[in-house]
Amino acid sequence: MMRQAGRYMAAYQKLAKKHPSFRERSETTDLIVEISLQPWEAFRPDGVILFSDILTPLPAFGVPFDIEDDRGPVIQSPIRSEEGLNALHPLDLGKLQFVGESLRILRKEIEGQATLLGFVGAPWTIATYIVEGGTTRTYKTIKSMCHTAPHILRAILSHLAQAISEYVIFQVESGAHCIQIFDSWGGQLPPHVWEQWSKPYIEEIVGVVRQKCPGTPLVLYINGNGGLLERMKGTGVDVIGLDWTIDMADARRRLGPGVSVQGNVDPACLFSPLPALTDEIHRVVKCAGQTGHILNLGHGVLVGTPEEAVKHFFDVTRSIRFDIPSQDREAEETRVAA
Repeated sequence: MMRQAGRYMAAYQKLAKKHPSFRERSETTDLIVEISLQPWEAFRPDGVILFSDILTPLPAFGVPFDIEDDRGPVIQSPIRSEEGLNALHPLDLGKLQFVGESLRILRKEIEGQATLLGFVGAPWTIATYIVEGGTTRTYKTIKSMCHTAPHILRAILSHLAQAISEYVIFQVESGAHCIQIFDSWGGQLPPHVWEQWSKPYIEEIVGVVRQKCPGTPLVLYINGNGGLLERMKGTGVDVIGLDWTIDMADARRRLGPGVSVQGNVDPACLFSPLPALTDEIHRVVKCAGQTGHILNLGHGVLVGTPEEAVKHFFDVTRSIRFDIPSQDREAEETRVAA
């Protein structure tokens, strides 16, 4: 479940009071391991996700950042010129050893019991922070650079593609079974613009990882990706993550049998009565079909989500069987609902 470790959990809130800095929590090996394991110990999902952030590797290639309580991530020196490009340097994995150490420990902890999931941000999405200086609702600076300074933007994206490729390989070699690429803000682009300014750099990452780590499944998630599905398939990833605004059956038809999908229960459904959540899980699973589907939310767990609902999500999912008679399935569903 995306963002399955975090602020909705009482255990996380208790730990965060002792360690109020998010960067401390996400850049200290012992804390990363503890937080990553909290939802697995509580709910036993099939995957354990490394507790981290898509911006974590930025200082390792020359982009320092802070996280402020009221503003979120802040980059004091946005890169928008050739002079700014001079700050970028090759990825220094020595500054990311806490990631490697955490993955190695987690792999030992869960070996044979769950899948260990790593993740990275896509070049376009990371570039939005580097160019805008933080979060934005309009993306007007980086979008305008597509026309006013395309050579600068291409240089940034090319550097990011290389650094992120190395970071993916580092995570896999440290123990991650699977990697999800978050192009979180790719959906803010018109499809033809995404095709030009995001897709080639994702393809570059996929190509490099396929050469170095050929057996590693790659997932691509874009928030607001209804207009991009066919283009996402063209990147060569193994799994397309669907947000909750896309009809699952329609997505399967559009993508065809050659690619798997992930998703896409609306995170807000976890605030509904549990029987309604059960119905929604079964609807999504039925629409997705019997193969090539990873059940997940269509986005991250929302703050304030009841832990009981998260547990119910996993319990219901584990109860679903395609290979048992319908009357037995109905009896099992009744038991879980009760």
